[in-house]
Amino acid sequence: MGAWQVAQGWVPDEVLCSTATRTRQTLDLLDLPECPTRFERALYLSEAEDILSVLQTASADTVLLLGHNYGIADCAHQLVSSAPDHSRFSDYPTCATTLVSFDVDDWADVRMGMGRCDGFAVPREVIATGTP
Repeated sequence: MGAWQVAQGWVPDEVLCSTATRTRQTLDLLDLPECPTRFERALYLSEAEDILSVLQTASADTVLLLGHNYGIADCAHQLVSSAPDHSRFSDYPTCATTLVSFDVDDWADVRMGMGRCDGFAVPREVIATGTP
């Protein structure tokens, strides 16, 4: 999924990651270029609003937010103004990745429903197509 993100032209300048061992392992497996990483207990098994609160504290231009289902899926659904035309967005499988853009100057200004979905993929399709 990290290769897919890079192929989309998306490389994070900051990572906000749950403190859980599994999310730390996932972050390592993404094999993205190193950048400042903040491990946030508030992202562990959180509700969408709690995840948004952590996102609003980001400081870099491009942020990777790494959390857990159900909350991360719910947050992705609520952040975008319209869902991508993808059959798996509704069930948001493990390691699903959504690229969302916001027309704001400060992360503190991000609100639910104001994001534009610039991409969505799941590992199975990325592996099956051989496309990062």
